[in-house]
Amino acid sequence: MTVGVAPGLPVVLRCICVTGPESTGKTWLARQLAGLLGTAWAPEGSREYAERMDRPLGFDDVGPIAREQMMLAAAASARAAALGAGTVVLDTDLVSTVVYARHYYGAVPAWVLRAEREARADLYLLCDVDVPWVPDGVRDRPLGRATMFARFRDALARRRADTVVVRGDWEARWAIARQAAGG
Repeated sequence: MTVGVAPGLPVVLRCICVTGPESTGKTWLARQLAGLLGTAWAPEGSREYAERMDRPLGFDDVGPIAREQMMLAAAASARAAALGAGTVVLDTDLVSTVVYARHYYGAVPAWVLRAEREARADLYLLCDVDVPWVPDGVRDRPLGRATMFARFRDALARRRADTVVVRGDWEARWAIARQAAGG
C-alpha cells in the first residue's frame, strides 16, 4: 500500500487488515497489533458510519461507507508514516465493504470495486466465528456467522490475498495474529 503523506513524498507501508464476520475480535486484535508494532490503526468504517446514522442502512449507504473506510485508512497510514512505522493496521477494509454489500444488497457500486482492487492489504488476518457473539447495538447477525466467514474466506481466496485464519480462544487468537504480523 502506498500512501502520499505530502505532495511528491509517497511512503510505502506494509498494510495488515484484520477482517471477518461481526463479533470475532477484529477491533481488539487491530488495537493489540498496532500497540505491538508501534504503529497506527484505523477503526472499522462501516461501524463508525452506522453508529452516526442510527438507522437501518441501505444500498445508498455503501458508497459513503467505502469513502469513510478509505478516509480512516489514509489517516491511519499518515499517522503511521509520521511515527516512522513501516506498518499500518486496519480494522477491516474495502474487501469487507464488498462482501457485506453483496450479502445485504446483491450489488456493489463499480467505483467501490475499483477502489478495493487498488487498496488491498499485504496481509489479511481472517477472524473465525469460534468465539461467542456479543450484541452491541450495531451487530445484527448472531446466526449465519459461519456463512459470512465462508464469504470472507472465498473473497480473499479469489483475490489470492495473503491470508492467515485467526481462531481459538483470545490467547490463541493473539498468538496467531502476533506471529503472522511478525511481532
